[in-house]
Amino acid sequence: MRKTLAIILCKALRIIGKMVGKGSSLPGKYALKLCPDILARVQLPKDIVAVTGSNGKTSTTEMIAHILRENGKNVIYNAEGSNQIEGVTTFILANANIFGKVKGDVLLIESDERYAKYTFKYFAPTYYVITNLYRDQLTRNGHPMWVYSAIKESISDKSTLVLNADDPLVSLFGKDREGTVYFGADKLSSDSDTFTSVYNDMVYCPVCSAKMDYQTYHYNHIGHYSCGMCGYKRQNTAYSVTKADLEQGYIEIDGKLRIDLTLKSLYNIYNILAAYTACSLLGISGEGIAASINNYVLKNGRVITFKLGSRRGTLLTSKHENSISYDMSLKLAAEDTEGSDVLIIVDSISRKYFTSDVSWLYDIDFHLLESCNVKRIILAGAYANDLAARFSYTHISSDKITVFESIEAAANQLNNNNPEKIYVITCFSDKGKFLERVEVEA
Repeated sequence: MRKTLAIILCKALRIIGKMVGKGSSLPGKYALKLCPDILARVQLPKDIVAVTGSNGKTSTTEMIAHILRENGKNVIYNAEGSNQIEGVTTFILANANIFGKVKGDVLLIESDERYAKYTFKYFAPTYYVITNLYRDQLTRNGHPMWVYSAIKESISDKSTLVLNADDPLVSLFGKDREGTVYFGADKLSSDSDTFTSVYNDMVYCPVCSAKMDYQTYHYNHIGHYSCGMCGYKRQNTAYSVTKADLEQGYIEIDGKLRIDLTLKSLYNIYNILAAYTACSLLGISGEGIAASINNYVLKNGRVITFKLGSRRGTLLTSKHENSISYDMSLKLAAEDTEGSDVLIIVDSISRKYFTSDVSWLYDIDFHLLESCNVKRIILAGAYANDLAARFSYTHISSDKITVFESIEAAANQLNNNNPEKIYVITCFSDKGKFLERVEVEA
């Protein structure tokens, strides 16, 4: 009886929530109060795919859903991105009948990395995709090793782990575990033989703490690694990016399948490969996956194209307090050979923990903008002067940099006839403050 009442309550609150533009987690919250083990009581589809990690969860999940649907699968997933247990409960119960049977071929779950242990207490994913572990939201997540421990509690022996082999900490989840599936990139033309980022959280082996050896770096601590002390090393991959031409905008997977990119970023490449791997395991052919994802444009608002007067631009949503996310966006702007103006907006720090801490700005590799492709850099928002202080520690000429506390003034400065593309790099909380001043392209 409690199960049925919880389902009815969740459905009713979900309908009301949609009417008022809210309700992605609240219905699940009340359903869990009424029946705390409701997720153990419902009948889920045979195939359950979960995606977690510091970055790329939403994009990877969206692409998996798109590929599966394009290839005839009925997929249920939390497209709204509410990824803690309350939000997961909401979308599962919203797609269940009153008897608790969830309709669909595949249940696809984006899960918050810290709270996955609560969601997967009641059921185990068939395939559990873990994208990466980075320094992220210090106030909330502490160190990546702490997040690793939190995710480890969510892993069941019943799940097949699908792991990024190029991330030493993610790969560790598969140590001494049979049946693990690894994905990663071969040595790429864009690789470096030396570490080039501001900091390195994987200097030391996560198994024995000896210094790690890297044969190649893709970016930050993502690459090919081994430990001479204990033998821990990058695992062989079942699915691989064998070629990546970011200038031309395409990748090859397993040396045979070409996928053209709308977003020429290494971040995007790993998200595509994670989605490719998961869908392959679910029985979709490589050709079917490649056809579905070729030139795919994300719909989740992480990448938005716009017009400002006669100029075109791209807004890249980079999580504040997540330096590697910023680095990848900065790298994309800096490598645009047609030239770019870069606007960086920091108007609020954290959506939840209002500490006004800006120490994370010093983890971002702003030196990447020291490129002849970057013509102008504009810093805007309430923390523009903190950004300016951070830029004073780079070798970028101050003549290139303009500071505005007003986002409107920054947008007006860019509304000119210059030929360069505009790149706007900001956070979820701040992106709307810029987009309301431009014409967003569909």
